[in-house]
Amino acid sequence: MHQPHYFASGVAGRKTRSRMLTIFLGLLLGPAAHAVLAQRPALAALNSDPAFALQEMLTAACRHDESAFASHLTTDNAAAYRALTQDQRVALLRRMVLLDDPGKPLLSSSGGNTVVRCSADGVDAELRFGVTDIQENLAFIPVAVPEGDQTQSIRFGLIKQGGEWKLLSVGLLLIDIPSLAKQWEQSELEARERDAIAAMRKVAGALKAYQKAYGNLPEALDQLGPSPGDGASPESAGLLDADLAQGVAGGYRLRYSIVPATGEEDVSARNRGAGFTIAATPVVYGKDGRRSFFLDGTGVLRGADKNGAVATDDDPRIQDDGTR
Repeated sequence: MHQPHYFASGVAGRKTRSRMLTIFLGLLLGPAAHAVLAQRPALAALNSDPAFALQEMLTAACRHDESAFASHLTTDNAAAYRALTQDQRVALLRRMVLLDDPGKPLLSSSGGNTVVRCSADGVDAELRFGVTDIQENLAFIPVAVPEGDQTQSIRFGLIKQGGEWKLLSVGLLLIDIPSLAKQWEQSELEARERDAIAAMRKVAGALKAYQKAYGNLPEALDQLGPSPGDGASPESAGLLDADLAQGVAGGYRLRYSIVPATGEEDVSARNRGAGFTIAATPVVYGKDGRRSFFLDGTGVLRGADKNGAVATDDDPRIQDDGTR
């Protein structure tokens, strides 16, 4: 008995079954089947060719496509990447293609190897792939980045995870986004603390200018705020912006106190000789900052990690650019 032709063995049989599967998917899924079938070559290349996976990762970075970029990271890194802030996610994409703005990726080849060019606002970044070195489940791809008359070389490492090639390292650095997130968090905390110190010194300068101009210190910081159109006055001196005049410095809250002068009988002399202190505490401890700060009228800065409590003149002295 002859078998029906669609059960034929060998190459012809496999081709027949493949055609039947295509027809079946078309009938079952309709237009969606064409998208599924069109993805098959790309998925196959992603699974088998580390250079193709790197190409897709870099083009996603060029477009600032955060979702597509995350799909090329290992499981732990992908989860950590999605948990980053928007600014941090974009910062990592910028580093991958050495451009600040979202760009248009252009693909070509040179000597049989991939060239990824990212163009953004008239600025181009070009990444020329070298020969892929595959070692079992690891792959290393040298990438040349021309910069004027010089060329920078970067070696990308990929690892096969779940049957797909995922980004492992850039140069000598392993991609460890959980650790990177902690470093960024610490760096941002330190930046907010520096901004708070700078704000305190700006307020101190405004207080001294007010005292010199009006013969006394203001009762509250809001008197240092923007002046109306008819000019500065003791109530609106125009020495600080609206936020600082309200005691808001980024993620820090400022507290201002007058230190009365001693040993002066004349009221005017006491007013001119009065000092002040400024204390700064993080609004949300651990998120906006860890250290609290205390600045006196002589410019001496003190502070410590007070778990959100107010710093005092008993805290350790801090050396900074404005220390006297």
